[in-house]
Amino acid sequence: MADTSVIELSEKAVKNNILFLKRQFGENVLISSVVKSNAYGHGMATFVPIAEKAGIEHFSVFSGSEARALMEIKSPESTIMVMGWMDDKDIVWAVENEVEFFVFDSFRLDKVVSLDGSTGKAALVHLEMETGMNRTGMKSRELKKAAGIIINNPGSFKLKGLCTHLAGAESIANHVRIQKQLSRFGRLCRWFEERGLVPEYRHVASSAAAITYPAARFNMVRMGILQYGYWPSAETFIQFISKKRDRDDPLSRVISWKSRVMTLKKVKRGEFVNYGTIYLAQEDKKIAVIPVGYSHGYNRSLSNQGRVLINGQRVGVIGLVNMNMLIADVTQLPDVKTGDEVVLIGSQGNLTISVASFSEFSNQLNYELLTRLPEGTPRQVIN
Repeated sequence: MADTSVIELSEKAVKNNILFLKRQFGENVLISSVVKSNAYGHGMATFVPIAEKAGIEHFSVFSGSEARALMEIKSPESTIMVMGWMDDKDIVWAVENEVEFFVFDSFRLDKVVSLDGSTGKAALVHLEMETGMNRTGMKSRELKKAAGIIINNPGSFKLKGLCTHLAGAESIANHVRIQKQLSRFGRLCRWFEERGLVPEYRHVASSAAAITYPAARFNMVRMGILQYGYWPSAETFIQFISKKRDRDDPLSRVISWKSRVMTLKKVKRGEFVNYGTIYLAQEDKKIAVIPVGYSHGYNRSLSNQGRVLINGQRVGVIGLVNMNMLIADVTQLPDVKTGDEVVLIGSQGNLTISVASFSEFSNQLNYELLTRLPEGTPRQVIN
């Protein structure tokens, strides 16, 4: 391992998760694999080919720049959908390259009309409706305007989808709000269809909604955190398994994060370890310096709290997490040596360090910790 750490993606785990999701949703529901933010930190260039081998043919990203990067990675048969930011050049590029994109205001439609067929292709658009999330999405007046633009320029557009985003389906506290959104979405879809604007897809569900609200699946779901082996929330997982005889987690974690012991050192009782005075050795200690710090995505709030696996044992992180290094207490590991494997996320022997354990200590969501893993950390595929 030439780099200070490496991130491993399990091809077997990806296949397991995709198969599980397909069984849940059925063959009539298209799974759009959400690979924004570098595939939730897993690495888009590494994850997408594995997902394609597992049967995924549709991918969602946030921005035009992500779409351009994905275009260089995906197979010709796979489709890209942009859910968020695009500038004018991105819109032109998307039309030329048959990339689907969300429309949540009339400006994007006006831009397509201004092309006046110069690309020779129709824009593949998904109209995003405002149903109660109050983020992006068009309200009724804007939707009527959008419908008029599409009807009056039939050669410029192909209505790929009608969609919305549900507000917090990972919590039962939002149940009433979700039901109101679904009801409103249904009414708006009927309004469009009455005017001959029938989309190829209707979609509202991200991971939490897709697993919790079967009625929200329609014929497409936007699958993010579940495909990587994580539940949107503990509540979502409990709600799912409460209906099953088998209470085991059906998902497999895709990601592991590993480093190695850089050097070992002895510290005498009464001495401080690392910067400042936050850790005082209460007894003679042996410490391992590990070449990973907050610049690599190991949060500074894990100082004196984090855990890593070395020689099949769970050991504590002591002292401050530095920019490029952290220190583990290996006093109880008599055989530890320089170069030994250190597991930051994943399994070693019979023990596991989960991403959830990080969030418990650092108050980070799974999503936040994963997406902060630097793109420069090498990714590799394991079976």
